[in-house]
Amino acid sequence: MSGKGNFHANANVETFFKTIKAELIWRLSWETRRRTEMTILEYINGFYNP
Repeated sequence: MSGKGNFHANANVETFFKTIKAELIWRLSWETRRRTEMTILEYINGFYNP
């Protein structure tokens, strides 16, 4: 973690969440919370953690 006021501290996490929202979450409709969680985990493991 960086110190207080360092605006670069969360840049990577914010980029990740922006990407997952734009590429996955906003493009699909979700039937259940469980299916949403499974799809997000599959996306993370398939794209970010191959």
